[in-house]
Amino acid sequence: MNSLSFRPIHFIILFLSLIFLIAPHVLGSPDPSKPCYGKKIKGMQCIPEGYFIRGSNTHDPDEAPEQKIYLSDFYIDLYEVTNEDFSKCIEEGSCKDCLYNGNCDYIGPAYGDLYLKPKQPVLGVSWYTAKEYCEWVGKRLPTEAEWEKAARGPKGNLFPWGNKPANCKLAVIEEDERKGCVYKKINPPNLMPTAPVGSRPAGVYGLFDMAGNSWEWVHDWYSENYKVCGEACSGKDPKGPCEGEDNCPGYNKKTLKGGSWWWPASYARGSKRRAHFPQNYPEYHHFGFRCAKDAG
Repeated sequence: MNSLSFRPIHFIILFLSLIFLIAPHVLGSPDPSKPCYGKKIKGMQCIPEGYFIRGSNTHDPDEAPEQKIYLSDFYIDLYEVTNEDFSKCIEEGSCKDCLYNGNCDYIGPAYGDLYLKPKQPVLGVSWYTAKEYCEWVGKRLPTEAEWEKAARGPKGNLFPWGNKPANCKLAVIEEDERKGCVYKKINPPNLMPTAPVGSRPAGVYGLFDMAGNSWEWVHDWYSENYKVCGEACSGKDPKGPCEGEDNCPGYNKKTLKGGSWWWPASYARGSKRRAHFPQNYPEYHHFGFRCAKDAG
């Protein structure tokens, strides 16, 4: 018999070898050449690795200096966490930090039913409770740098849609003294509701409400500007002072981003920053959040 002739076993081996080679592409296995290894997560968007422009030299002093920051790829929620989402965490016995450990005085908006519809963003949570929820769903809070890149894109746009100022067609903000872009008066006066998440067009990465609707907690401690923060706010994948961990000497407030229905267009800029005590106490505010996740 010719030594080069194939037996049935040879064809089987050849067939299995071909399957091994093409299976990663056919079956959708991780591909390191693609952002987030080519994996998709329902309800989240992959933000590809690379540089982006963070901060601003021409707006508020705490936004300076403007600089290029490098981030690894990561996922971030398409929408702000809603009342419907958050209620599931409460019902399953999680998200207790605020109520049981004294890290804030109250869960939920003090304003009542106007803000409690299922698809409206959950409001009034502490930073601790936002963190607790994200961990409950297997995620985490985004860093300030991650949030800002997701809002502005790699070129540092002022807003998620570009550099055109915010208005009621693009974001849920205050416009012409109308809170939340609501035209009719309601009682009590000037108390207008948030909008259901996704009510405005998506931004540069396909995310919704990265400008307006609800202020959003991020991971980082708030520093008075990026120069003072130093190396903790620069380099690759910065997480801010003390990498955001508890008991950070000299820091007692966390950072919020995105503006809200209560504030005008200038507060909806992607580089805009706000500081507040993570307990959301003693001064209570209508803060919400969304979650992020490592790509690795």
